[in-house]
Amino acid sequence: MFHLVAMSWVMSINPWATLVVAGLLEVLWASGLKNVGLNRPLTSLGVLVALAGSMVLLWAATQKLPIGTAYAIWTGIGAVGAALVGIVVYGEPATAVRAACILLIVAGIVGLKLFSGAHA
Repeated sequence: MFHLVAMSWVMSINPWATLVVAGLLEVLWASGLKNVGLNRPLTSLGVLVALAGSMVLLWAATQKLPIGTAYAIWTGIGAVGAALVGIVVYGEPATAVRAACILLIVAGIVGLKLFSGAHA
């Protein structure tokens, strides 16, 4: 019964907000992959929960948004977020070329949102 109420609630949220949260959860699970393993069961469980939540919310968003737009934005949020976590948390290089590439992904995300034809 609870899962039906929860899914009904998720489906009532603005699909764009749902998609953003799904993308942020993708950043969590993708970034967490560096820390999973048998010796870290809670971290591994957290990654699995974030992965499942991300997929459920992506599914919910695609019920009201075009699939191509939703999937591209979801992966874009994940790619940008994971790149930024890599730079800030894991000390990966923060070069001008990487920054330009991240900005191009952000521009693509904004363009897809603006020209998706979905006004939900």
